[in-house]
Amino acid sequence: MKKTLIGILSLMTVACLAQSPNKLSKAEKKTGFKLLFDGKTTNGWHTYNSQGVGTAWKVEDGALKLDAEARKSGATAGDIVTDAEFTDFELKYDSKIAENGNSGVMFHVVESKKYRYPWLTGPEIQVIDNERHSDSKLESHRAGSLYDLIPAQPQNANPAGQWNSMRVVLDQGKFTIYQNDVKVVETDMSTPQFAEMVAKSKFKSMPDFAKAATGRFSLQDHGDTVWFRNIKIREIKH
Repeated sequence: MKKTLIGILSLMTVACLAQSPNKLSKAEKKTGFKLLFDGKTTNGWHTYNSQGVGTAWKVEDGALKLDAEARKSGATAGDIVTDAEFTDFELKYDSKIAENGNSGVMFHVVESKKYRYPWLTGPEIQVIDNERHSDSKLESHRAGSLYDLIPAQPQNANPAGQWNSMRVVLDQGKFTIYQNDVKVVETDMSTPQFAEMVAKSKFKSMPDFAKAATGRFSLQDHGDTVWFRNIKIREIKH
């Protein structure tokens, strides 16, 4: 009985460790992953074109949360970006959106007073409530899509209030999005076909959109409550 109890407790401990957010596995450490969010602070992030992080961005239960109610009550918010810049990468994160919510994760964002918003330069992986938000009527605006460019197919996002596990890889132009362990977007950003896609999108009037080879990651303040955790990065070196 004692051995059985010890065995059960050991399995429970392993399970808890496996589910613990904002930790790197041995395999991730070995392959060079680093945490972009430590689960306790907003260290490593700042408001776009500013300093510090707005008070509507909170660390709550191991997640980085944009609190829409606090924002409406006057708390400072805004899009936040990483302190560091990245070129080729493998990015992992979990996201959860509130009902009727909209947000996103951008990459290769150029931080400059020349640009008022991160989305003027950085492509976006969509975070949205597919069931309720009106913007999700367009396929390329649904969760996991490369926003307004390539729809996530198959569309396998979990509903609002549940976590979605994302993995995004960019390697010498080749770009892939995995949503909940399923490949949903694949393209080559270095091709004329991709440039043509941009020219037919809402970004056609933005001359520097998706042009930077290096930039920051950004978590979008779209005015709705959203949570992020397990934000991990592996730089791909050549």
